[in-house]
Amino acid sequence: MEPKDKILAASFELFSRYGIKSVTMDDIAKHLSMSKKTIYQFFRDKSEVVHLLMQKEIEHDIHNFTRISETAKNVVEEVFMHMKQMHQMLANINPNMFYDLKKYHTQSWNLFQQFKSDFMLGQVKTTLQRGIDQGLVRKDINVDVMARLRMEEIDLGFNPDVFPYDKFRILDVQLSLAEHFLYGICTLKGHKLINKHRQIIEEE
Repeated sequence: MEPKDKILAASFELFSRYGIKSVTMDDIAKHLSMSKKTIYQFFRDKSEVVHLLMQKEIEHDIHNFTRISETAKNVVEEVFMHMKQMHQMLANINPNMFYDLKKYHTQSWNLFQQFKSDFMLGQVKTTLQRGIDQGLVRKDINVDVMARLRMEEIDLGFNPDVFPYDKFRILDVQLSLAEHFLYGICTLKGHKLINKHRQIIEEE
């Protein structure tokens, strides 16, 4: 692994464990047994590390969204595949990382918001329309409204004022919101598929 990639990997590990604000460039250097001078050869400051990590995460998410969309048999399976991916991503992350990102690294947070509005929103609209065509999503829903609602739910799940981190796990909140959304948009045929997938997960 190249030094720059090692620095990014170590930074993400520390941010995930302790949050972003509490981790210093000294901490990253010590974690890598590397001089801070070496790190500054690749990155101007911690904000640049955070921003590049966000760019890489968005590229990774675009790849995964596209792969899931192309391989899922139907809209219900697609949502459950996204929920499984969400579980892998959020299971071991300190929720303070998201709070710190929004409060102290606005440029990187805005990059995530732009990704949601430019890419994710379009993906959700396509998925909803596909679900309608498959008879799994209700024909009477307003696709534009429901897609935007789903985007807002994601932000809501990260909001500590609504779901305090000492009382709620971000993963549990996000999975509950995704499942609630799915039940709300689906037909009876879709509900049967949801229940089938839930049973599969519980048996795993």
